[in-house]
Parts: sequence; structure tokens; C-alpha cells
Amino acid sequence: MTTMAPETRTARTYQAHAQPAWRRALVTREAAIIALLVAVIAVALAVVPNFDSPLTVTYLLREVAPILLIALPMTLIIITEEIDLSVASIVGLSSVMTGILTQAGWPFALAAITAILVGTVAGVINGFLVTVVGLPSLAVTIGTLALFRGIAVGLLGTTAITEFPEFWSDLAKDNIPGTPIPGIMIPFVVLAIAFAVLLHFTPFGRSLYAIGLNREGAAFSGVDVGRTKFLLFVLSGTVSGFAGVYFTLLYSNARGDNATGMELQVIAAVLLGGVSIFGGRGALHGVIAGVLLIGTLGSALRLAGVTSDIINVITGVLLVLSVVSASLLAWLRRRRISAIGKKKGRSAASAEAS
Repeated sequence: MTTMAPETRTARTYQAHAQPAWRRALVTREAAIIALLVAVIAVALAVVPNFDSPLTVTYLLREVAPILLIALPMTLIIITEEIDLSVASIVGLSSVMTGILTQAGWPFALAAITAILVGTVAGVINGFLVTVVGLPSLAVTIGTLALFRGIAVGLLGTTAITEFPEFWSDLAKDNIPGTPIPGIMIPFVVLAIAFAVLLHFTPFGRSLYAIGLNREGAAFSGVDVGRTKFLLFVLSGTVSGFAGVYFTLLYSNARGDNATGMELQVIAAVLLGGVSIFGGRGALHGVIAGVLLIGTLGSALRLAGVTSDIINVITGVLLVLSVVSASLLAWLRRRRISAIGKKKGRSAASAEAS
């Protein structure tokens, strides 16, 4: 009796660890993005007027700080082959809540904590719909993008709240003493280290890569896929809520349309930084370099007198090239692995024949 072999699904795996350590460290997309960032900075310092000013560094880091913050949990989400498009709307909702509660006479610290909790609740809603109800994260977060933004705009309408305690506003805008680096970089560095340790040095982080590479395989190996993804969406909502509070203080402005479009900047930076949109691959240092690359390039081009439309086109081209190059490299890697397999097969057949 002839038995039929069951249909098998080829799982995606990490081929990088078959390479020497120096090659894994230097010949990577993350290293290429860091090298490109260094090159852009060098060229800008040489040819762009006032790029070397301390004020340029200050305004650049202030501008990218919310994107850097949100990119941390977004990296983890995309590694698991999910996405969160509602982050900018959560920033706007958190901003509105901060303004309304402060205007109502709440102590600012309590208003800020409440606004962050609102972001956490928004993340819980996203996580519940994706992991418990079982809906696709793309569809869910497109819907909650509109929902949270609608609530934010509905609470304030077209008005804006611009009065905030001077102490907290100054704290958000002040630099680290003696440097042009904004103070917001301190909590960012703390969070970045925490996320890097979580992603790269813990079983939880390894489970994220396992989910992105092969969800069914991860589940069979004991990973609670639903709970893991739920926690990531909650983290995303919480960090977005914190970014909303910072955004409000930085611009002294609470509006329902704050941070509109920021979700695209975050996702563009994450993908540019080497995270695969198909999940299972990425590193936080590449993502941070991607955010800084987009911010530095935009800052340099604005100082050079380039219009925002052209800057958006250049950023879009960079993103498309990063995605296309990743797909091309993966195709070339598969071709090389296939060729090596065929060569070994021919060598084995020749040995048997002899």
C-alpha cells in the first residue's frame, strides 16, 4: 500500500545565525541604516548652513521624540506580524484628556497619569479585538484609528487648550543641563534599554520572533500567542498615551487633531530600520537609527530650503527602497540556499555512484 506524505508547510527560519559573529554584526540591514545615518550627518554638516548649531540638535530630537517612543512597542508588534495603526489617534486622545482634566482643575500629574491610563485602555481594546475576538490587526486598528480620533475631536471640537502649569511645560522643553539634548531623551533611553533587554535577551523576546516566523510552531512549542500579542497592544497604548502627554506639553497645545499622520511616520521608520513587515525579523538599534535617519534627513532638507512635499517624496522613496531591498535580499538568499542544496545533492549522488 502506498502512503501519501502529509502536506508540509515550509517555515521561515533565521539563516543569519549560520554566519560568523562578525558578519552577523556588520553585514546587516541595521548596520547599513546606521552607516547611511552617519553619511547623511556628515554631508549635512559639510554643506547645510546651521546644521551644526546646538539648536538644530535640540529641535531635531524634540521632533522625533514621540516617534522614537512609539516605535519601541511598534517594533515588537510588527515582529509578531501584526500592526497598530491607531497609535497617533491614541496620542491625540491622550492629549485631549490631558488638556480637559487640567482645565477642570486636576493636578497636572494626576491628569497626565489618567491620560496615560486612557491610552492603556485603548491598547486593551485593540488587544481584545485582535486576540480574543480574532479580528485582523490591520482592520481593527484602522477602525480604532477613526474611533479614538473621533472621540478626541468630539470632546474638544475645533477648540484648543493652551494653558498648562509652567513647571511641567518647562520640564518637557528643557535640555539636559550643559547639553543641547532634550530632557525627554532620559525616559526614552530608559525605555529603549528596557525594550531592548526584553526583545533581545529574554525568552519573551525570543517568543516574539518565533510567533512572527511561524505562529503555529510557536504555539505548539508552548508560547501563549494570544496573551503575548495582547500585552504588546497594551504596551503600545500605554507608550502612546505617554507620548501624547509629552506632545501636549512640548507644543502647549491640546487638540483633537494632534499627531495626525504620525502612525505612518512611525511605521515607515520601523520598516526602514530593518523590521520585516512579514514578521520574525528586526532589531531595536536599527529602528532607532531609522527614526533618526528620517528626522535628520528632514531637518537637513528643511534647512536647505527644500519644501515639505519634496521631503515626503524622498522619505517615501526611502521606505519603498527599504522594503524592496529586503524582499530582493530574501529572494537572493533563498536562491543561494537552494543552489547550495542542489550542489550537495549532486555531490552525494556522485559519491554514491562511485
